Amino acid sequence: MKAALYHGARQKLTIEEVAISDPGPREVLIRTKAAGLCHSDLHHIDGLYALQGPAILGHEAAGVVEKVGRDVMGLHPGDHVITCLSVFCGHCDHCTTGRPYACDHTDETRRPPGQPRLLRAGAEVAQFYNLSAFAEQMLVHEHAVVKIRPDMPFDRAALIGCAVTTGVGAVIHTARVEVGATVAVIGCGGVGLSAINGAAIAGAGRIIAVDIHDEKLALARAFGATDVVNAAGCDPVEAVRALTRGGVAYSFEALGLKKTAEQAFEMLGPSGTATLIGMVPEGEKLQIDPVALLWDRKLQGSNMGSNRFRVDMPRYVDFYLQGRLKLDLLVGQTIGLHQINEGFETLRSGKLARTVITFN
Repeated sequence: MKAALYHGARQKLTIEEVAISDPGPREVLIRTKAAGLCHSDLHHIDGLYALQGPAILGHEAAGVVEKVGRDVMGLHPGDHVITCLSVFCGHCDHCTTGRPYACDHTDETRRPPGQPRLLRAGAEVAQFYNLSAFAEQMLVHEHAVVKIRPDMPFDRAALIGCAVTTGVGAVIHTARVEVGATVAVIGCGGVGLSAINGAAIAGAGRIIAVDIHDEKLALARAFGATDVVNAAGCDPVEAVRALTRGGVAYSFEALGLKKTAEQAFEMLGPSGTATLIGMVPEGEKLQIDPVALLWDRKLQGSNMGSNRFRVDMPRYVDFYLQGRLKLDLLVGQTIGLHQINEGFETLRSGKLARTVITFN
């Protein structure tokens, strides 16, 4: 199969032939139909997070089941599926206490002396997040997959695999935003726009979008933002505090930057909760005013939207087909696998919410 190979930080991906194994016990072979380009992939390409090459990146995908291995339950060839990096074992302490997104990951990968799932010229290729979606096929554990209804478009379904689940989930599951609450979202990319969409679905009374691109702020209004703040021309903390007479009840940081993570906390009102969704680069430390904590303010992270993806994702599919999730607006462009490096340049520029690779 053809795949986009990562060789190391700050290097272009190359399109090469890679061998993929047949599915073993509890494994599923998927024909990839669509895969989104996410900042989590870009962070590794830009060297912000360490990753040893060669590897195949990509973790936001949808496709069709081609083969299933022994002992696979509930999945059959021809099924339409979404993959998720929150692969779960189902029996660790986290899984059995309702937190499968925090799974110990003890047995969802192949280990020596077994044959690797991916090979190039006889040498192992690393599987990114147990998925590796920038390839014509994926071989994954059955617990990385959820079956969806066949009338869902693949290029929209792929976005549910990360951006939607992360953004909407952070609002609904992690922060548990209530009806009428005030919300601010910093960063109007795929995840941030999904958080805005999730806040609207949750019934938030006021949703403030913060970004430095007017085009994205206009898009944020279409996703449910009631107010917008262009941080390029003002102090966003002061702007949000002025709009809400003292700060929001919930803030969400969807860029993965130290400065904006600190701003998310600073724009809270008393008893407010700031949720960090973006991946702040390794080694960075946040600075917050400890006195602000005495006013019952909270700072928390969110792991993939605290998801239960086998329950959540089919519901998000329904939300899209009902017109409640604005996935059509989220897709800025579709490209072929051979255009992946240009796609990441577009992502780096911040011009589009999401670029999606589609496969024949």
